[in-house]
Amino acid sequence: MLTNNVIHADTLAIEGIKVIQPFYMEDLRGYFLKWYEKDIYTELGISGIPSEDFETCSRKGVIRGLHFQITKPQAKLVRVVFGMVNDVVVDLRKGSPTFGKHLSLELSGDNHRVLYVPGGFAHGFEVLSETAIMSYKCFGKYVKNADTGICYNSPGLGIRWTTQEPIMTEKDRNLMSFEYFVDTIGGLETEASLNSEIDN
Repeated sequence: MLTNNVIHADTLAIEGIKVIQPFYMEDLRGYFLKWYEKDIYTELGISGIPSEDFETCSRKGVIRGLHFQITKPQAKLVRVVFGMVNDVVVDLRKGSPTFGKHLSLELSGDNHRVLYVPGGFAHGFEVLSETAIMSYKCFGKYVKNADTGICYNSPGLGIRWTTQEPIMTEKDRNLMSFEYFVDTIGGLETEASLNSEIDN
């Protein structure tokens, strides 16, 4: 029998990013997994009520992203229900000491990890298994006209993708480069960055 009876979070090298290990119990019947409980997440420093909940199903070789909202950036909780992905986040927060840096993390239906991505990050993933189902909870209103992203292979990011000839939408292939983002937008305004400007 496999059991992880406490929902807990680990911090990573970029401030704000958290990896959450959910409650998981396995027995002869199968398994029980709880990956979200509002009060526990508040204790972990993740507050708010999810505004939308959705999932994607993708086949091997698919790359989605790197997506974000220019205005009112959403925070996200993402996990893989089935399969395996290389999940990637890029810090686009204005004034962040890790601006332009990225993290890659394996998420799978076997490791049960939940990744918390604060507002102000670009997010994407590549599918490593034959099929992968990704589940999302987003915090903050979806603003269609602000929905955009950065091209996955922008040289300035230095992300190492396993997939050499990815399956992608034309929209994602034609997203702006990181260099163009820096020159034209500069960085994403988050609540924390706005408060910092006010304090200064």
